[in-house]
Amino acid sequence: MPEISSPAPDFTLPVTGGGDITLSALQGTPVVLFFYPRDDTPGCTKESIGFSEHLAAFVAAGAKVFGLSRDTMAKHDKFATKHDLTVPLLSDVEGEVTENYGVWVEKNMYGKKSMGIERATYLIDAKGNIAQIWRKVKVPGHVEEVLEAVRAL
Repeated sequence: MPEISSPAPDFTLPVTGGGDITLSALQGTPVVLFFYPRDDTPGCTKESIGFSEHLAAFVAAGAKVFGLSRDTMAKHDKFATKHDLTVPLLSDVEGEVTENYGVWVEKNMYGKKSMGIERATYLIDAKGNIAQIWRKVKVPGHVEEVLEAVRAL
C-alpha cells in the first residue's frame, strides 16, 4: 500500500468519454483519485455528484479529478448520464489498481464478510508523489476537505 510522499503507483485505465488515462502522463498537475465501491449506490452517487459540482474549483486550483471503481465502462457511462456527472470515471475491472492502492479490502456487513473497495481518496502532487490519503471516507464534507488540500499544495 502506498504511503504519503511515496510515488503513486502508475496505471493506464479507460475513462468515460472514451480513451485511456495514464497517471504518469499527468505529471506536472496534481491529481485527485477517489476510489468508490460501486456505481449508482447512495454514498457513491453523492460523492460523485459532489466532485462533479466542485470540478470547476478543482480545475481552477490546477488539479484533475477522477473517480475509480471496478465497474465496467458501460456501467460508468450509464451512471454518468443518469446523474449528469462531469467528473471522469475510470474503470478498473481487473482490480489491479485497487489492489496497488490498498483499497481492495475485506468488508464486514451485517456479519457477512466479502471483498470490496474501501472508499478512499488519494491526492497526488505534481511530481507524482502521494501528498495526502483519506481512508474510510465519510461523504459529507469530504469533497470540500480535498479541495482545501489541493489549494494548499
